[in-house]
Amino acid sequence: MSSSDIFISETIGTAVLILLGGGVCAAVTLKRSKAYNAGWLAITFGWGFAVLTGAYIAAKSGAHLNPAVTIGLAIKGGIEWSQVPVYFAGELLGAMIGAVLVWITYYGQFRAHLTDPGVLSEHYGYLDSVDHEGMVEQSASPKAGPVLGIFSTGPEIRNVAQNLATEIIATVVLVLSILTLGLSADGKGVGVLGSLLVAFVVVGIGLSLGGPTGYAINPVRDLGPRIVHALLPLPNKGGSDWGYAWIPVVGPLIGGAIAGGIYQVAFA
Repeated sequence: MSSSDIFISETIGTAVLILLGGGVCAAVTLKRSKAYNAGWLAITFGWGFAVLTGAYIAAKSGAHLNPAVTIGLAIKGGIEWSQVPVYFAGELLGAMIGAVLVWITYYGQFRAHLTDPGVLSEHYGYLDSVDHEGMVEQSASPKAGPVLGIFSTGPEIRNVAQNLATEIIATVVLVLSILTLGLSADGKGVGVLGSLLVAFVVVGIGLSLGGPTGYAINPVRDLGPRIVHALLPLPNKGGSDWGYAWIPVVGPLIGGAIAGGIYQVAFA
């Protein structure tokens, strides 16, 4: 398989993953959405179906869709280390494209939500700095804006050690399940049945381990959309919380490496 095949497959598959995963977050978060306030179950199952769809689309490249999975497979020996940067590049670009598509799909809902007086009052705490066009002065913007959760993850309780450990543990579960249960015959990624199994694993992780941090378990799932959030012309979007952004990148990468090591010791 050529580098271009890997890059294109991972870009498209990851874009669909983030479009559907970010889409369910938008559907639940934005007030003018028909799914507004549908809750955590909708989000966890939405992300599970997003993984399933993206994995089927990216089957040609092994459907990594996640640098943590790529790292785990490289340590296992399923792919060449020289291919890792190509996977990473496709995954990050796809994540950014998917986030932009979420914004386009919910464009009207984003604008309505971010200029709603109730939303602004609840999130910013006061409306003294709102101008006649419904814009909040940037000095009033908190670290995490009112729609940042659509694009990226954030902790319920900020504790660096706990937040990092949570992401590591959840990612070990994900990647180890892929290495042991969902591998295609050639060992380079998930197969058809494996994609379904991994989707259920993602739902299980969300339900059981997602509460503390929102379970990024995928560096580009968090970083790509966070970059898009910072760049998009969203009114009153607030900050992108870059102080936290390293945790959902470093944690899953560590988790993927640990899962690869566990596989080598216990199953190889």
